[in-house]
Amino acid sequence: MNQRDVIIACDFSSAAATFGFLDRFTGRKPFVKIGMELYYAEGPSIVREIKARGHKIFLDLKLHDIPNTVKKAMAVLSHLDVDMCNLHAAGTIDMMRAALEGLTRPDGTRPILIAVTQLTSTSEERMRRELLIDASINDTIIHYARNAKEAGLDGVVCSPLEAGMVKEACGTQFITVTPGVRFADGEVGDQVRVTTPSRAREIGTDYIVVGRPITQAADPVAAYERCIREFVE
Repeated sequence: MNQRDVIIACDFSSAAATFGFLDRFTGRKPFVKIGMELYYAEGPSIVREIKARGHKIFLDLKLHDIPNTVKKAMAVLSHLDVDMCNLHAAGTIDMMRAALEGLTRPDGTRPILIAVTQLTSTSEERMRRELLIDASINDTIIHYARNAKEAGLDGVVCSPLEAGMVKEACGTQFITVTPGVRFADGEVGDQVRVTTPSRAREIGTDYIVVGRPITQAADPVAAYERCIREFVE
């Protein structure tokens, strides 16, 4: 199942802005992430249209609710034919198991399902002070990853800095999807735990999620191809 790829975070507020961006890619069709902003603005139709254009899709809605609610929501999302979706590992093993059950179609097929461990904007100091989690951020992430594996999920979202530890704890086939990737000569923005595409490859992560370094670049296609060269090829 593991195959390195670059996922572009299409964090736009409208279909027009999204397609204006994607229309630039006349060659290789990038794997794209649809997050809350775009999905809430445009609804399921934006997923269907992007899929019809030949893109793989990571639907990044980070579900977190009681198990039965998440199960029913995942059953709805399974009809959108996305390639990957996610939820919060903090929702417990029972919730993750329910999500997996809801996402699995009658024929046994389903998208890749991953769990968010800790957001890349969260520092250890903030986690301790605001979330009252006394364990270290690394221990917390590994514990959440092990819970996700026990629940039957395919992998987790973590920062590139933790991807190697997750692989050691959960096995090389356990997928790591890592936001918080920036070019060495770029801005960090609001991310705290970040690294470069080439370093993420060295660490062994499977997918990197890259937003502003591509979407706000003067030449987004060139920035995307740079990510491909540094991470995939």
